[in-house]
Amino acid sequence: MEDANESVVPEFIFSGLCNSTALQTFLVLPFSVLYLMTVVGNLLVVVLIISDLHLHSPMYFLLANLSFIDFCLSSVTTPKLTTDLLKDNKIISFGGCMSQIVCVHFFAGGEMVLLVTMAYDRYVAICKPLHYSSIMNRQKCLWLVLISWIIGFVHAMSQLAMILELPFCGPRVVDSFFCDIPLVIKLACMDTHILGALINADSGFLATTCFILLLISYTYILLTVRLHSKDGASKALSTCTSHITVVVLFFGPCIFIYLWPLSITWVDKFLAVFYTVITPLLNPAIYTLRNKEIKNAMKRLIRQRLGSRDHF
Repeated sequence: MEDANESVVPEFIFSGLCNSTALQTFLVLPFSVLYLMTVVGNLLVVVLIISDLHLHSPMYFLLANLSFIDFCLSSVTTPKLTTDLLKDNKIISFGGCMSQIVCVHFFAGGEMVLLVTMAYDRYVAICKPLHYSSIMNRQKCLWLVLISWIIGFVHAMSQLAMILELPFCGPRVVDSFFCDIPLVIKLACMDTHILGALINADSGFLATTCFILLLISYTYILLTVRLHSKDGASKALSTCTSHITVVVLFFGPCIFIYLWPLSITWVDKFLAVFYTVITPLLNPAIYTLRNKEIKNAMKRLIRQRLGSRDHF
């Protein structure tokens, strides 16, 4: 018995989204299309911002980083989710599971802090427009983005440190489509109630702190906008509305999953799909559909491509 308790399971098995084989087969095409659109949409935003000189400003630099993080976050879970829909045994190695945990928390944690940085950028642009260029200079932008990546990395490592040494020796079915920590620690061969509370507190603290900072920032921004002229207020309100929409869509599911005391399997799975599959697709759509500069950059890029073809 002692030898069994000291052993570690070599792999985990995902229960998947549902038990219906027909429904899983049906979902392959929609998820494949969603992932393709996510990759194309986010990478297009990154390429546009890098290649178009009109978009070389702090706001778009931060937006390019957000799109890159969304691309990475979606790529951690969606490809395996899609291929697993065609498999009876949805298996992931122990190392692969730990890697998923690190990557999801790394990119999600980094995105939370980056959204706060984007709110700060909008605060400076709207509330201190005369000092914007001096406050949001290139060096400061690089540091703010670097800090978001560092906080995401530290958060991911703290999560891994709490789970890596747990004894996994018995059940190995994760009731989800990826290795989400609250579900994985339930499979450990020991009482994990206190550890689970610590892990949820870690993620919940980061998500809640960032969310509160964002609420305060945008409330102050919107109050300031009311004092501006109609034209300026309209443009600022449009930009802030896009940011607020992204914030609510990203933070809502995360806070619910980690802070809600009751766990309802189908709700948790739906929310997990939402913030790992749907949200990374919605972000570029929200920003491009509501942003005139991005749309103009796309038109310029299309004209350049068509012009180069005509030239040859």
